[in-house]
This record gives sequence, structure tokens and C-alpha cells, in this order.
Amino acid sequence: MSAPLTATGGGMSAAGDLRRLVVRDLRRDMRVLDGLIVNTALPVMIMVLFVYVFGGAISTGSSGLDYVDFVVPAVLLMSGGYGAALTAVTISDDMTGGMIDRFRTLPISGWVVPAGHVVASVIRNLASSAIALAAALLLGFRPDASLTDWALVLALVTGYVLAMSALAAVWGLLVSSSQAAGAFSFVVLFLPYVSDGIVPAETMPGVLRGFADHQPLTPIIDTMRALLLDLPMGSSGAAATAWLAGIVAICVPLAALLFRRRTSAR
Repeated sequence: MSAPLTATGGGMSAAGDLRRLVVRDLRRDMRVLDGLIVNTALPVMIMVLFVYVFGGAISTGSSGLDYVDFVVPAVLLMSGGYGAALTAVTISDDMTGGMIDRFRTLPISGWVVPAGHVVASVIRNLASSAIALAAALLLGFRPDASLTDWALVLALVTGYVLAMSALAAVWGLLVSSSQAAGAFSFVVLFLPYVSDGIVPAETMPGVLRGFADHQPLTPIIDTMRALLLDLPMGSSGAAATAWLAGIVAICVPLAALLFRRRTSAR
């Protein structure tokens, strides 16, 4: 039986291992043609769908915004979040496809394997969100954001993709097949619909409005909307930061723990 992957390692060695695994994950993604098409086309298709198909029939409520301005923050998160959720599939494939047995023969720290998936996901899906933003600008989105505001928007999108990637890694390590791992992407893709992102939460019936007001995407979207369009932010910024920090703080060490337990049991 192969020895389990080590739990710790030297800082410089671990950093090099992490870099190599991130490059490996990104190269693998570049070789999957259908994945490249989805990552490139999906953000544009979602933006066109909401702006041209739904936009004329949806009121933005008391905000008074044009629909393209209202929906852009949600679509940016949908584009990055859906791809981030697929981290569950890639890590599940590694766990069940024999790749971990190869890693067990190498002197690497165990935590860098799930970390490599998460970091690669952040890089890949920030690019996907950038494509969605470019599509929004072509469709008439005109933000009124300063350089500082743009930096904060980038931080929020990065934090969201990181949080969803870490949560996906946990899910991928909990389930036993890539098919089950793939179910997580539908949850992440559906969540923006029950938030203040696609339609105003104030228009929803009582139970759904209560859920929309108390789930993480609503304060994140409201904060992005305030930054991009120079609107009052209120308490949404603090709530968004708390949600993202909490998810990352819980899921990153949990993913490392689950990975170590699964590889030790093999």
C-alpha cells in the first residue's frame, strides 16, 4: 500500500508544488474543448438572455434602474460561480480516476492538491466573469465606478469565486462519484434566481423574499450594484464580507482535512 500524502511540507517546496498543480489544472482545462466553449460562450449567452429576452418584461422595482444595469452584478457572479462549482467534478475525478495514487508516490504536501484545484478555478472563472462584463458593456451597460470601486468589485468577484470553489472542493471530497459532484453546479447556478439579482426581492412572496434577504448572494449583489452604479451601499458591504470570509474560513481547512482523511484511508 502506498504511503499517504504528507500533511505538511516546507514553505518553498509547498509553494512550488502548488504552482505546478495549478498549471497542471489549467493546462487540462485548455485541452477540454467543450469546457472551453462553455466557459467562453455561457457568460455571453446568459447576458443576452436576460437583457434581450427577459429584460423588457421585468421591472426593477423601486430602484428605477434599466434592467441591464440591474442584472449585470448577478450575471457576473453566475458566470464565475457556475465554473467554480465544477471544481467539485475535477477534484472528484482526481479522487476516483487514479491520479491520487500517482500523487501518493511524490513527496508533496497533501493540502496542495485541493488548493491547486481551488486556485486554478479562481483564475479560470475570473476570466469567465471578465467575458460576461465585456458582453454587458456591448449590450449597453454603463457603470459609474471609480478605480477604487472597480478594485472592490474585483475583490468581491474573486472572493465569491474563491468561496464557491472551496465549497465545491468540499462537496467533491464528500461524494463518491463525479456525477454526484456535478449536482453542486446546479445549486450554485440556481441560487442567484432566489436573490435580489435577477428580480427585486421586494416582488417575491413572503417565504421566498425571506430567503432572498438572508442568503449570501443578495448582499454581494447589492454591494456590487452600489459600487458599479454609485448607489448607496448601506450595510450590504459588511454582510457580503462576512458571508465570504465565513465560507472561505470554514471550507478551505475542511477541504484539506477531508482530502487528508480520504487519501489516508486508501
